[in-house]
Amino acid sequence: MKYLLVSGGVISGVGKGVITSSIGTLLKSVGLKVTAIKIDPYLNIDAGTFSPYEHGEVFVLDDGGEVDLDLGNYERFLDVTLHRDNNITTGKIYQHVIQKERKGDYLGKTVQVVPHVTDAIQEWVQRVARIPVGKNDETPDICVIELGGTIGDIEGMPFVEAFRQFQFRVGHQNFTNIHVSLVPQPSSTGEQKTKPTQNSVRQLRGLGLSPDVIVCRSKNPVSDSVKEKVSNFCHVPPDQVLGVQDCSSIYRVPLLLEQQGILQFLVKRLAISPPSPQPKITLHQWKNLADRYDSHSKEVRIVLVGKYTKLEDAYTSVIKALKHASLLCRHRLVLACVEADDLEGDSLQKNPPKYFEAWKLLSEAQGLIVPGGFGTRGTEGMVVAAKFARERKLPFLGVCLGMQIAVIEFARNVLGLKDANSTEFDPSTTNPVVIEMPEHNPGQMGATMRLGKRKTLFKTNDSLLKKLYQFGSTSDYKFVEERHRHRYEINPNMITEIEKKGMIFVGHSTDNKRMEIMELKDHPYYVGVQYHPEYLTRPITPSAPYLGLILASSGKLSRFLTRGCQLSPHTSYDYNPDDELDDEVTQAFSRFGNLGLKESEADSVFIEKTD
Repeated sequence: MKYLLVSGGVISGVGKGVITSSIGTLLKSVGLKVTAIKIDPYLNIDAGTFSPYEHGEVFVLDDGGEVDLDLGNYERFLDVTLHRDNNITTGKIYQHVIQKERKGDYLGKTVQVVPHVTDAIQEWVQRVARIPVGKNDETPDICVIELGGTIGDIEGMPFVEAFRQFQFRVGHQNFTNIHVSLVPQPSSTGEQKTKPTQNSVRQLRGLGLSPDVIVCRSKNPVSDSVKEKVSNFCHVPPDQVLGVQDCSSIYRVPLLLEQQGILQFLVKRLAISPPSPQPKITLHQWKNLADRYDSHSKEVRIVLVGKYTKLEDAYTSVIKALKHASLLCRHRLVLACVEADDLEGDSLQKNPPKYFEAWKLLSEAQGLIVPGGFGTRGTEGMVVAAKFARERKLPFLGVCLGMQIAVIEFARNVLGLKDANSTEFDPSTTNPVVIEMPEHNPGQMGATMRLGKRKTLFKTNDSLLKKLYQFGSTSDYKFVEERHRHRYEINPNMITEIEKKGMIFVGHSTDNKRMEIMELKDHPYYVGVQYHPEYLTRPITPSAPYLGLILASSGKLSRFLTRGCQLSPHTSYDYNPDDELDDEVTQAFSRFGNLGLKESEADSVFIEKTD
């Protein structure tokens, strides 16, 4: 087993997560089996009780683990399925050590940070690194580990000490350290400054870890002279100082690192014999993905009505899912985030400019999404947004809370149940269309929701979402498996009354008790899902509900369904323009040739007619 530790210096949020994911992608592109671990030095057991404004969204895994959003990056880049133990926190380590002490496993010894806590960290890493995460259930070849926070943080010291010991425990050829550091460029001088990186590396080496590679994060490309200076002062060869500037998209980062030779260095440094010596198909797909992101001129305007829009990270997976679907549809996503409060009537009195701006954005939208959330604040604004989408035939996707909001709005304005509500928002409502699940334990907050991957059965073949899930597959989908995170559900006692009016629940849980998928009749795309499909989106294979929203918003859904849920061959990221043209294109060129057009003219006309 090979181990690659990614540490960070100068500031947090420097981009360690994307760089860790990108390095893993490069290693996977040459046939290696890669797993990933994220270390968060906070004392929380997991991320489940965090406010979205604290650390961004809570990412949920198949096994129900509530973890840091960086694990979502790992899964999307590496196309793997991680487990709750792939996220290590100080809280988990201390809980583990204290439980062992209570059982008497330390034989009466004084339990200390060194060696007991540091040993627990090392043993955890070695155990988790060997857990299969790929589709073939094979033991990984290499584990990439991101150490959260910044070198020098007091809460991260036990982990740094653990890895100082770990490099000797596993051997020099099996461990390497990549240090990511900020190279600022003050506007007053315009010069890139290396002193923060020098100090950060000096501090890291003083703690017993000497980086093999330094990745310089900067706004603009790092000059050769800056790399040379970092090399001289940080005891690293010049070709092992890499630059990663701000890119047009994160999909450029693996390509940027590969161009600077990091893959060749890691293969040599860790004495790896990769099954495929040169990165081929995977990086070709990434290049197509990055090029497509930069080249789209057509836009699709989506409005997100949420409760936590002040921090983009609160909806990281939702935004990624929208981008992945937009890229596949060859459109550039233009996303406007509207705070749900601003759509409510009270906002007109308290803050008229915000109220009118929110409604202006909503009126200009081509599609609307209402994502998950908790608590009463902003829910009435979501209700009026759902009503706007239903009445104006605006493509709509409700996720988790968003689906519940759509049902509440429908019950009020179509069924005539004016006080219809969720017991989460109004415990005394006489028409509770959304209720608390019986097994929920209100006495404890952490890990008490309905969590993790669960099966949803389709109750009818006449389901729009069922057709979308079958995109790219010849199989007849009887069910789908998606990840959940909720405490409340649609009241099963009101389903018959709701369905009589045209809101159909086409997907149920395996016990037939819980409503999982909602579709509205006589609407181009009005869909709600109780689960979180964004957790399983991938850059190459976007989530089906999000793909449906983008197709409907861009006016392509009808044609997509008419073609048997197939997009143009040119939409595939495997498409190579240097390959022989497919029959459809060849025939088009032939037709244009008969009109006397040159091939270059025919090409431009064909693209214009079929884009």
